[in-house]
Amino acid sequence: MSIGTPLMWTVFAIFVVIALLIDFFALTKQGAHTVSMKEATVWSLIWVGVSFVFVGLLWWYLGGTSGDATREALANGKALEFITGYLVEKALAVDNIFVFLMLFTYFGVPAAFQKRVLMIGILGALVLRAGMILVGAWLVTQFHWVMYVFGAFLVFTGIKMWWAAGQEPDLDNNPALRWINRHMKIAPSFDGERFFTRVNGVRMATPLFVVILLIGVVDVIFAVDSIPAIFAITTDPFIVLTSNVFAILGLRAMYFLLAGMHERFHLLSYGLAVVLVFIGTKMLLIDIYKIPVAWSLGVTVSVLVVTMLLSLRYPGKGGGAYPFPPKERRAGDA
Repeated sequence: MSIGTPLMWTVFAIFVVIALLIDFFALTKQGAHTVSMKEATVWSLIWVGVSFVFVGLLWWYLGGTSGDATREALANGKALEFITGYLVEKALAVDNIFVFLMLFTYFGVPAAFQKRVLMIGILGALVLRAGMILVGAWLVTQFHWVMYVFGAFLVFTGIKMWWAAGQEPDLDNNPALRWINRHMKIAPSFDGERFFTRVNGVRMATPLFVVILLIGVVDVIFAVDSIPAIFAITTDPFIVLTSNVFAILGLRAMYFLLAGMHERFHLLSYGLAVVLVFIGTKMLLIDIYKIPVAWSLGVTVSVLVVTMLLSLRYPGKGGGAYPFPPKERRAGDA
């Protein structure tokens, strides 16, 4: 059952539209330019602040200060679910960011062009997750056993992420990229922020368009991972969707903030793997023992903090701002 009323859904939808318009307006006004660390930090703090203002207002609206024990318990529970879900999705978004970094580095996308690509990627993520959340909520409501499927999938994903952590992804043999190279004519170089150009009179897709397609694939993969994770925290569609959306809205600013920090937090993937296995186990035990949301929040925060501290204590072998050196070869060379 959802706490979302028509008024709450409407207000939330209006807020998301306004937030996206502000982001688009800022993108259009500034044009193609390299985002500074200061700008990325300010916007990241703004998005995090807005998220916690939202959960504060939600807590108040649900009766957090009403003096009614029942309403206060509901308000506290939903606020805790939102914060836990938000942190889990934010942590997964960080891993998403590092994949974006890999793609931008592999294709040598100029920093000035990356903002537009990220904005399109964020829109794709929002649409995909909204649709998958609606489908997931219906499945969980109609078929309880789906929770076990989600749980097993998360445990499998966590184990797979653990074994893949620390290994450099092989984009040269990536099935999606190989399919694109076989079915599209790719220009050998960028043409500003254009997605298509002409080379010797032949219309071709630019490497920037290839990056957009691959980011779409990444969006699908991470949506498949993140939706079961949030349903382990709560099955309330309103909390599931709002926590996901707020985690994604600040993704563009967070990318530029963390772009040079992959090596500093080189153990983060191991921490995310542990979190996913824990959450998956929680789902598998749902009919035996229901792990409190507060415990889930505590485990998630503890694992991520310990992972980051260990990363700083034991630096990776790299040291450059970009962990994946730009390839000499580009999409158009295939």
